[in-house]
This record gives sequence, C-alpha cells and structure tokens, in this order.
Amino acid sequence: MNASRAAAAFALAYALTASGCMSSRSSYGGVHVVGGDPDRGAALIRETGCGACHSIPGIREADSFVGPPLTAWSRRTFIAGSLPNVPGNLMDWVANAHTLYPDGAMPNFDFSAQQARDVAAYLYTLD
Repeated sequence: MNASRAAAAFALAYALTASGCMSSRSSYGGVHVVGGDPDRGAALIRETGCGACHSIPGIREADSFVGPPLTAWSRRTFIAGSLPNVPGNLMDWVANAHTLYPDGAMPNFDFSAQQARDVAAYLYTLD
C-alpha cells in the first residue's frame, strides 16, 4: 500500500470512528455497531458455516484454522492485513470479500446490509 493510500485509509478510519455515526466504544472496550444485533450475527455465523474456516469464540462449531482465528476481534487494527478495522469495512468484508480482494480465499456471502451489520456486531463483542 503506498503512502497516500495508507494516509487516506487512516483518515477514513479516524473520521468514521471519531464521528460516532457507525460505532462507539462500549464500556468493555469493544465496538458497538449501531443497529446491529449480535445474537442474529451469531446465528448467521453458525448458519453460513464460518466455523469451517475460522475459530470463533462463542460459536461451538467454529473451531477451524483454515483462516485466521477471530478471537479478540474488537482489539484488532486491520482486516485482512490492510483494511482499517472499522464497522463499515468489516461489513463490506463479511458480505463481499472478493470485491475488496478478488484473489483472496474468503468467499462472498452476499449478506444484506442488515445481516452484515449483525455479523459485525457479534464479532465486535469478541474482546
């Protein structure tokens, strides 16, 4: 990533976080995704089989290491190594990863905006 893209990504991440329009830090240090339902997100994670590739706390079936473990998600800085870990990026990533990284292994789930918001809400509870 060149310096201007990195600076733009940082500015965007800062603006989204600072504005509070997408999320806010909760009392436990995680990110609260406005309008997201972590319980529905956990159900979607189970239904779509995310545990076939990831180890995900709180999801009994999710104990694989094909992809990275999603432990302590709310404390991570980046998604897929280069996207700032902010709700908008995470929602885009879980819904349409190939749009962001066409050669990546993460499949597109074509989640609706609400479903992506719910999955992100669950992942941000992982502190």
